[in-house]
This record gives sequence, C-alpha cells and structure tokens, in this order.
Amino acid sequence: METTQLLRGVLDLAVLAVVAAEDGYGYDVVRRLRAAGLEDVGDASVYGTLRRLYGAGALTSYVVASEEGPHRKYYGITTAGRDELERQRDEWRAFSTTITSLIEAQEAAA
Repeated sequence: METTQLLRGVLDLAVLAVVAAEDGYGYDVVRRLRAAGLEDVGDASVYGTLRRLYGAGALTSYVVASEEGPHRKYYGITTAGRDELERQRDEWRAFSTTITSLIEAQEAAA
C-alpha cells in the first residue's frame, strides 16, 4: 500500500498531534513525525500543512532567535486547533476501528 497516499489523508491530524505535544519549528515537526514512524513524510508537505493550519487559526506562531543560524518560526496549537485535533482523532479512531474489523473478518473467514 502506498503510504504517501495514506499520509496525505492524515497529515493534518499528525501535525496537530505533534504540535499539541510540544511547540516546534518546521524542521523540528518534520523530524518528530519521522521519528514517530512516518519516514515518508516530505518537508514541503509539512511546511505547507503548518502554513495552512496557521491560516485556518488552528496554530499560532512566534519567532525565536537562534545562535546556530537564522531565527526560527515556532508553531503552537490554539484552542481551535485542539478542538480540531479532538474531532480528527475521533474520526480516525472510528475509521481505523472499521478497517480493522473488516480485515479481521476477512482473516477469520479465510
């Protein structure tokens, strides 16, 4: 199964979950997603998702000076973002439960 197609459908949820756990700048969010097992996530996809979620009011941002290079734009989750995370988390749980049930029923029949 092509994981990039699956990832496209849940990237908002994954990014919101990572930022809800701890504020982060773009590459930090990418790194944490990859460390969690989403190795195929693309930098551009995450940066685009951060910008879109920020534009939708789900994320806030602030700039932090860096001694190692340019300033970094950090993202944090807003109340609206937490509400969206909860909504998407519930949808994901219901969807994944349905798919698991279908797979287990097929396995039992085989």
